[in-house]
Amino acid sequence: MSELKQRLLDDMKSAMRDKDTVSLETIRMVRAAVQRREVDERIELDDAGVWQVIQKMVKQCTDAEQQFVDGGREDLAQKERDNIRVMEAYLPEKLSDEELDTLVRKAIADTGAASMKDMGKVMGILRDQVQGRADMGALSARIKSLLS
Repeated sequence: MSELKQRLLDDMKSAMRDKDTVSLETIRMVRAAVQRREVDERIELDDAGVWQVIQKMVKQCTDAEQQFVDGGREDLAQKERDNIRVMEAYLPEKLSDEELDTLVRKAIADTGAASMKDMGKVMGILRDQVQGRADMGALSARIKSLLS
């Protein structure tokens, strides 16, 4: 069992003992999503795979939160924010804007990228370095701005 999956299990047990219903519900939801992916793909997820699942869930919760806010359902939006807060505790620390800019500039220099045609090369190098630590859409936008 990966270290992150063990941590989720331990935290779930702690949430049960502490009667922390928000954390318990969220952790159960994450564990179910991880297990569903493992069964569907017939694989054992490592920490990076679990991070991908959690990132996807955070994005879904963020989208749902926005829809609830737009629909005037602040109670449901707050529930989504609580879920996001719990899930983000399991993701690696986010890169600052300066750190991300430094990585992008280094990758552009390493690949010799000069135009938008080279964006795939730069993304290929950065994908593994920033996985779970930066929003890929924001990363793509930064690369585009520096290459154009």
